[in-house]
Amino acid sequence: MATQQQSPQTNLAKTTPAAMESERIREAIAPTVDVYENENEVLVLADLPGVTQDKLTINFDKGRLTIEGRRSPPQWSPRFAETTLADFRRTFLVPQGIDANQISAELAQGVLQVHLPKLASAKPRRIEVKAS
Repeated sequence: MATQQQSPQTNLAKTTPAAMESERIREAIAPTVDVYENENEVLVLADLPGVTQDKLTINFDKGRLTIEGRRSPPQWSPRFAETTLADFRRTFLVPQGIDANQISAELAQGVLQVHLPKLASAKPRRIEVKAS
């Protein structure tokens, strides 16, 4: 989607729930997002009701993950609607140590999951202590 608007960027390494909520309020059509992390990956979950796979684009470039697309309303006249036709774009600064070649995404039942696997060198490892 070609959009002229600049999207605010969220630093995934320094994100707090309060910071994410204030960003969502600033951009009225930004989807809500949760970010989780374990020793193997960073997981981004985005609520995208009404978005289909063909209206969704995900890019990773120079440490930035961008999710953009279009939400289309059903083909009938709504009596009341809080979610209407809307273009959206969210950009996240991704922490170092992500394996860009292994990033994957899936969209199911209005929820997008973006998996950002960590490089082996970025994962915690246990150091063996040798007795002498």
